[in-house]
Amino acid sequence: MNISTLQEYVEQHNAWGAIFGRKSLSLMIAVDRQTLASQLDSELSPENLTCDGEVRGAQLQAKYRRLTRCVDQLRSIDSSLEFYEA
Repeated sequence: MNISTLQEYVEQHNAWGAIFGRKSLSLMIAVDRQTLASQLDSELSPENLTCDGEVRGAQLQAKYRRLTRCVDQLRSIDSSLEFYEA
């Protein structure tokens, strides 16, 4: 099971969170996994995915593929997670 894209996503999420004093999330903690699932859901909403229409074409496709790969990898770790956009 390769989860490198998801691990990179979590590291990036934690790095940005640290700037704002948020606690780091871990893939080992069920509550954190659901928090990450909710975050991915939010990022996959049409408005956020396209940055209100600013992101298009190849950049949009790459962003979508990366986020859906993270969703797939997160589901491979915990199939009980709830997703709405993915």
